[in-house]
Amino acid sequence: MKKKYTKKDLLEFKKIIQKKKEVITEDIDRISEDTLKKTQKEASGDISGYSYHMADVATDNYDREFSLGLASHERKILFELDDAMKKIEEGTFGVCEECESLIAKNRLKAVPNARLCVKCQEKKEKK
Repeated sequence: MKKKYTKKDLLEFKKIIQKKKEVITEDIDRISEDTLKKTQKEASGDISGYSYHMADVATDNYDREFSLGLASHERKILFELDDAMKKIEEGTFGVCEECESLIAKNRLKAVPNARLCVKCQEKKEKK
C-alpha cells in the first residue's frame, strides 16, 4: 500500500486550498471590475470631451489585455485548485503523477495544486 497523507494533513491542505481560492476569486473580481466595467474614457481618467491620442489608446488597450491575461491565468489556477480538492476527496492528493511518490508537504503548502514532486517537476522543466 502506498503512503498517503493523514486526515489531519488533508484537512490542513483543504483549508490552504480554500483560502487560496478565496484570494484568487477576489483578485479575478477586482480585475474584472477594474478592466471590464469601465469605459476607455473612465479607465484613462479622461472625463473631457476631447478625442484620444493614439498612443494613449494603445497603452489603455495594452493595460486592458494584460489585466485580462492575468485574470485568465488566475482562472486556470482556480481550476487546478478545484482538481486538488477533488483529489483530496478521491484519496489521491499529494501523489506525484509521474513517479507516484508523495509530494513533499512543504511543496504542497506552498503550491497545493502541484501535480509533480520537485524531482519530476525539474525533469519536466528541463525538457
